[in-house]
Amino acid sequence: MKLSTRGRYGLRALIDLASHEDEGAVSTQSIAQRQNISESYLEQLIRMLKKGGLVLSVRGAGGGYRLAKKASEISVGDILRCLEGSLDAVACPAIEGSDCDSANACVSKFVWKRINDAIAQAVDSVWLSELVAESHKLQTAQKEQKEQKEQEGRPSAKSRDEINAQIIREMQNQGI
Repeated sequence: MKLSTRGRYGLRALIDLASHEDEGAVSTQSIAQRQNISESYLEQLIRMLKKGGLVLSVRGAGGGYRLAKKASEISVGDILRCLEGSLDAVACPAIEGSDCDSANACVSKFVWKRINDAIAQAVDSVWLSELVAESHKLQTAQKEQKEQKEQEGRPSAKSRDEINAQIIREMQNQGI
């Protein structure tokens, strides 16, 4: 199974939406800018998420979108199934109880079922709220790294004074 851009971008969009939920309704334009996603494509994804009951639209001034449920009640599986459909890696009629000529003698169906169950368990055990928390941690760490680099790039007050004194001495030596 390979996820399409619908699943990948849609998940990013909902993480962004949940991250900015305290600001009120969030516009597709702001999500598109922050996530570097085409706004027209994002609007298609939002329509699917709305139809799937994961987001609500807010009309009027300050309108946009918000989550239909708490982030702690939306799993990654909910989002991906809404956007991608079935997440099964293998569509095996024997697993689904459909007619299959080889169902009684097929041993591989047990492998396919385990793979499909593992995928479902993985995506259903990760909650949107967890991803929002991870996103905040990453943003905080990136901000701290940026500030640290800026601090390292700035000369300290002492070294600035030493540099200024050296410049003054050189200017005096040159008779300026």
